[in-house]
Amino acid sequence: MRKFKFNLIVILSVLLLTACQEKEPEWTELFNGKDLAGWSANQNPESFQVEDGALVANGPISHLFYTGDFKKGVFRNFELKAMVKTDPNSNSGIVFHTQEQAYGPLLRGYEVQIDNSYERTGDFQELKKTGSLYGIRNIYYPTVKDDEWFELHFRVVENRCEIFVNGTKVVDYIQPNEPYRPKNDKLKVFSNGRIALQCHDEQSKVYFKSIQVKPLPNAEKFELLVSKEWDDKVTKLMFENFPLIDFHVHLKGGLTIEQACENSVKLGINYGIAPNCGLKFPVTDDVSLAAYMDTVRAKPIFRGMQAEGREWVALFSPEAVAKFDYVFTDGMTWTDHKGRRMRLWIKEEAFVEDEQKFMDELVGKIESVISQEPVDIHVNPTFLPDVIAAKYDELWTDARIDRFVKVLADNGVALEINARYKLPSEKILRKAKEAGVKFSFGTNNTGADLGTIDYCFEMKEKLGLNYKDMFMPKKHNEKPVLVKGLPAKITG
Repeated sequence: MRKFKFNLIVILSVLLLTACQEKEPEWTELFNGKDLAGWSANQNPESFQVEDGALVANGPISHLFYTGDFKKGVFRNFELKAMVKTDPNSNSGIVFHTQEQAYGPLLRGYEVQIDNSYERTGDFQELKKTGSLYGIRNIYYPTVKDDEWFELHFRVVENRCEIFVNGTKVVDYIQPNEPYRPKNDKLKVFSNGRIALQCHDEQSKVYFKSIQVKPLPNAEKFELLVSKEWDDKVTKLMFENFPLIDFHVHLKGGLTIEQACENSVKLGINYGIAPNCGLKFPVTDDVSLAAYMDTVRAKPIFRGMQAEGREWVALFSPEAVAKFDYVFTDGMTWTDHKGRRMRLWIKEEAFVEDEQKFMDELVGKIESVISQEPVDIHVNPTFLPDVIAAKYDELWTDARIDRFVKVLADNGVALEINARYKLPSEKILRKAKEAGVKFSFGTNNTGADLGTIDYCFEMKEKLGLNYKDMFMPKKHNEKPVLVKGLPAKITG
């Protein structure tokens, strides 16, 4: 009996030792840094080369498939990490759960986008940035810069894909059982298959220094983070290249930036976080502005500035303001003809002695704000104080609407569709669209609940807005504050 137990222990020990010896390494490098062994291009193989230890995608459109020995080149549940660098105006991607095809965009599987500054020529404008699950959950804010190595990391388990850029999660997508897909994109679903690198064109040059994969075990499917209805709505917008962005979010009412980022990956809404900047607000000068920027620099958001009151132009330098991705303001704070500083949302500070005279003065103030201040978006638009709010349609006459729309169009300032106040009215939005004004979505939240911007969606559908109608932040050298400068004095 003792001999039997001893032999059993020896056998089990040998089996355990053998299993440990045969255990695959946690991460396996798919690119050896010397040549393209284990990789095969479907067309234009010259588009992929090895330069100074990096795999380079540069040339006519092509895809490079991993067909090596590891897992026979077929993956289902796995993690992938790659070190990537882009030249300016370059585009690439890593496709997974795909298969070889002779030419053209890959029909099967998902693409993780690589695009820090690419601008497509022609009628279509590419908005999706690095870290996007292309056409499914798009990222519109720039996460990294050209000419700098960064880590692109994604994890795929059953019906879920999480994407990280330099360790920061930017996408968390769970696919429903019957996901919305356009007719020509039915194969863009989770399955199993090849991993492929994309070469976009001759002008695009992208470098891969390391491509590592770690297989993961099978698991139960994940439950949706959102309703099937919401998933369909968001995915449809993503396929349409429509920038689902709430540019008007504040960290107030208990909302933290971590909560906002979690909400973003859950709902698929990109956020622009904006501090209140102006007299007697948290950010009042270049020093406090720089301190704020240090707290949000690495966050997966747009960085907006809410310019408060008419005094803000005297408090900041153009260089400091230009650090923000965009600037917005409203017509809710101004000084009236009697020298009274009004804040229209506060009952005690909104002086309306004569409705018609007040409206004429309000429209005039809005015109001076939009024409003189270097801002990108006019927010909380057409807001009226409580005392006259019920007469909105009566007081916003055609003549006043025309003046309002004209000053927006003449100055290239976008018009916010505000979810909180449900403003402006459909009539005003239609006139703005006819005048070629761009639009943005905005919450202007007072608490931690950012909602689902229902009024914005409603107006998008009624007006038939597409991605070309929507505001996107300008390049640094095109920002209004650098083009127009800050006025020495304003009349608002």
